[in-house]
Amino acid sequence: MSRAAPASAPARCVLVVDDDEELREQLAAYLCEHGYEARAVGDAQEMERSLASTTVDLVILDVRLPGEDGLSICQRLSAGGGPAIIMLSAFAEEVDRILGLELGADDYLAKPCSPRELLARVRAVFRRLDEARAGEAPRVRGFQFAGFSVDPMRRQLRAPDGAVILLTSGEFSLLTAFLDHPQRILSRDQLLETARGSQVEVFDRAVDVQISRLRRKLNASAEVEVIKTVRGMGYLLDAKVTRP
Repeated sequence: MSRAAPASAPARCVLVVDDDEELREQLAAYLCEHGYEARAVGDAQEMERSLASTTVDLVILDVRLPGEDGLSICQRLSAGGGPAIIMLSAFAEEVDRILGLELGADDYLAKPCSPRELLARVRAVFRRLDEARAGEAPRVRGFQFAGFSVDPMRRQLRAPDGAVILLTSGEFSLLTAFLDHPQRILSRDQLLETARGSQVEVFDRAVDVQISRLRRKLNASAEVEVIKTVRGMGYLLDAKVTRP
């Protein structure tokens, strides 16, 4: 089901994928009321049809779906450089939330959730994307560190051999925070605020999960460990950063 956003609303499309018809319609309606174009579907097949027919900027994805489950969908969309993803999962299923972040989700929200909190999470994801696309103008020249190169405007990371390394928006935000403060210890709270938005309450292990994921991607192409853990204090980017 599709609803048109008001003419003055930003051209952002959000797809709610949940087999609970009442919930998905409620969330979609609330998002439309606040300026987004929203679509609501019940499973992976309907999601694929929506993705094929329109440009979707963000998918709100339930973990428990008939057929292909949300975690499998999340992994597939992230691997293909698809839209941003917010996972929905039952409060007690912490392992699903952690796994969702490991597989590329940008955020998660426990069910049952209020439309107001979901709206805050959606805005936070789009705010990070907007800051990267429009607010990074002084950084057009990009960064270089340990043989890697970063193009902030394109949100692109290249390995020393020139290969593009795919990062989720959360991973890229973390990397940008490290590049802005090289060889400086950043606490979990600082990284939470920088990478995930100070207006949104998040699970504190989200930073640990995403740093672990980012570290693995960097270590696959680096000769030495670039991101290091400082016990009891936080993390640091142990590399010289230049802006050519």
